Amino acid sequence: MYPFVRLIKELVVHRKAPALDILGTHVSHHRCWPHDIDNFLEMNNGRILTILDLGRTGLAQRTGLLRVLRAQKWGLTMAGVSVRYRKRITPFVKFKIVSRAIGWDDRFFYVDQSIWIGGECATQALYRSAVVQKGRIVAPARVFEQIGHHGTSPELPLWVKNWIDADATRPWPPER
Repeated sequence: MYPFVRLIKELVVHRKAPALDILGTHVSHHRCWPHDIDNFLEMNNGRILTILDLGRTGLAQRTGLLRVLRAQKWGLTMAGVSVRYRKRITPFVKFKIVSRAIGWDDRFFYVDQSIWIGGECATQALYRSAVVQKGRIVAPARVFEQIGHHGTSPELPLWVKNWIDADATRPWPPER
């Protein structure tokens, strides 16, 4: 089940947080609860992706993206993700999520998220995201203009470019 109570908590906790630039960094704090774990007594990998939603939602709230999505009746979709799991997240452990947009191209914007336990990174994810209207992608430049950001994207890091290039070689639809 989607963690709606956690989502509401995040929106309430950060509702008066200072606004962020579109390239700003949002930090949120969480705990691994027993209903987050799998049969190996660690946070389930799918639950990690769901928990990362909370960090992106806080980022979207603080940058003004949620306000623009509502005003324009636009939707937000994830178009790809690459995840590294490096440290187990066990029950009752406190952790923080660091979320930031790192750039965009003509169709998508890219969000880097990481989960930290103390000073150690447990998980990192790179998301490709898009804003949509009636099933069509809205150009990131148009979205960011609505937010009030008129600059161009910073150059995407090489590892992000490599992921984009590698993903473009992947067959779609997949072979059966």
